[in-house]
Amino acid sequence: MTAPDAKEKTNRSASMVRDAEWIPDRQKPEPQERGPYSSASDEAILEEGRDRILDIAEKYIRRIGHRKTTVADIASDLGTSRANVYRFFPTRAAINNSVCARIVEKVTEIAFSIARTDAAASKKLIELLNVFHRHSRMTLMEERPIHELLVAAANENWPSMNAHDERIRAILDTIIRQGLQAGEFQVEDADYATRGVITAFLPFFHPVSLEQCVQEGKGTAGAAHAQIRFIMRALGKSDWRGAEASEAMPSA
Repeated sequence: MTAPDAKEKTNRSASMVRDAEWIPDRQKPEPQERGPYSSASDEAILEEGRDRILDIAEKYIRRIGHRKTTVADIASDLGTSRANVYRFFPTRAAINNSVCARIVEKVTEIAFSIARTDAAASKKLIELLNVFHRHSRMTLMEERPIHELLVAAANENWPSMNAHDERIRAILDTIIRQGLQAGEFQVEDADYATRGVITAFLPFFHPVSLEQCVQEGKGTAGAAHAQIRFIMRALGKSDWRGAEASEAMPSA
């Protein structure tokens, strides 16, 4: 019969072997979101380890949801120990926050690509609002675990969601200012107009508000188009044609 101390040493040794197989000895981050590193090489190693953890975490979250995904699940899939995962992320909440950042970054990239085009500001704004609604509705209807992650992020003010909201606000503000300079929009205060657009369209892209609309049996596609028309008129754009996205959007 193995003595308790010997058994503990054996378990600890096995854990260290698993860690060594997954990550080279030099990959030993501090137990914080981004540990202090002295070189770009160390930072690259840290990012590689974090990315591998997030790949697995996202896979589990998409399948069973963020509330059921555990650090033990992630560690087991990676063939390492929970302690080693915690060297890269201090808590499971930090992992969830980083997965959320990955998800919303895809929307931000699309928004940036629209904002960078040479199209008229009004056209960019219409396309952007349609994209927000279409993506949020698709996530609600087809990717329920991801939608629940975004709801939690919004309700609990996760840093990733707050940062995403600020980036989207900045993109909208830039487009509205472009419209003002080009004479497309007729408003006095760009900041006020940006806040107004976000508030007016919130029910059609905010995960909590959109879910409430769907639960109440409201079709969102037609209402979203009507709201875009209202927004364009409020900005002083009378010829708002194009509010209907080129891609058909059936009612949710």
